[in-house]
Amino acid sequence: MVDIREVPEADIDRALELAYLVFHDRPDEAGRERHHALLRDCARLGAYDGDALVGFMAAHGFRLSVPGADLPCPGLTFVSVAPTHRRRGVLTALMDEQLRRTGAAGSPIAALWASESAIYGRFGYGSATQGATIEIDSTRPLALRIEPDPRPLRLVDPQDALAVIGPYHEAARAGRAGRPTRDAQRWSESWLCEQDEEDEELGPPRIIVLGDPGEPIAGYVLYRTKHEGDGGPARSPGLVRVDELEADTPAVAAALWDCVAGLDLTGRVCAWGRPQDDPLLRFAADRDQVRVTAQFPALWLRLVDVRAALTRRSWAAPVEVVLELADVRLPANAGRFRLKAGPGGATYEPAVAPADLELEVRDLAACYLGGTRIAELVAAGLVAERTPGAAAALDAALHTPLLPHTADEF
Repeated sequence: MVDIREVPEADIDRALELAYLVFHDRPDEAGRERHHALLRDCARLGAYDGDALVGFMAAHGFRLSVPGADLPCPGLTFVSVAPTHRRRGVLTALMDEQLRRTGAAGSPIAALWASESAIYGRFGYGSATQGATIEIDSTRPLALRIEPDPRPLRLVDPQDALAVIGPYHEAARAGRAGRPTRDAQRWSESWLCEQDEEDEELGPPRIIVLGDPGEPIAGYVLYRTKHEGDGGPARSPGLVRVDELEADTPAVAAALWDCVAGLDLTGRVCAWGRPQDDPLLRFAADRDQVRVTAQFPALWLRLVDVRAALTRRSWAAPVEVVLELADVRLPANAGRFRLKAGPGGATYEPAVAPADLELEVRDLAACYLGGTRIAELVAAGLVAERTPGAAAALDAALHTPLLPHTADEF
């Protein structure tokens, strides 16, 4: 029987050793120092077998953009169970305690990135955002169907980048659901650090912004480059890895994409974690030149307090449905409830009327940000529609102008 309790700062090194064992990792000293600093600022929960730390998880104190609101949302990370204690209920005990603490703290939702997607559905997490990897063949000029914004582009020194692009990013979060906050440490350690943690061959971060001097910027791109091939006179054109691109308008985005695709001595642009409704995929004139090479689940969401989560987001259209919700881990969420929502707000109260829709909490979580349609889950046999048209009505109410998305892997 393991004991679940908070992990003191003195045990952070033990927690890191456990995580490196589980994830088959061995970072250098600088990487280890970064991880140690990160965990000092996280809430930490451990499973102890006697004096041995055999399970661990940490949680960032994020806020997450949801439709019409910004909600407290712990972001789970470093979830680890020692190989000697697998399939003994350690992860379940950790997750149950984490959910209890999340609810007690008043956070209606929680989130994570899943290293193994088969694990977290049983704890009520649903895949709420999707990411795409986009590649551009930049051995020739980028063909566009729209005119790029003609305003000037300029490089920003990474030392000054946070002051320039940080406020822009924070303002942009409200425009798309699913985006966690970034504090100064997260910017410096995850986005603007000199050495990329996962690929040491990549160069330092470069930041280009668009906008007239003296005016607020209208967008930015953050990227790194590296040589490809084995060097020599026949060296292959280099790679541009776009880590983030934000823009006020499609024309601004076009100017930024055109800039990175035109960098000298490069022949390929790779942008990981782009939204599936990225305007580039529409205004690119040649989709053989601009291709989606991968699609994947990104942010996983858990509705910890379903009533609070539903009543604190905004709604695009009126809807009134009775939901029969299953939640084996948090029984207070389970049961039959009437959701009455619209642009003026929402109520969510116990009901005795027959259910219009029957679903699990993980599936409601997948749809909560507007990234998955209830009707798709009905078609997949995961949601039971007892009243014809109920799924379509709820989808219309959950709709958001932009798909939820984040590239903030944690």
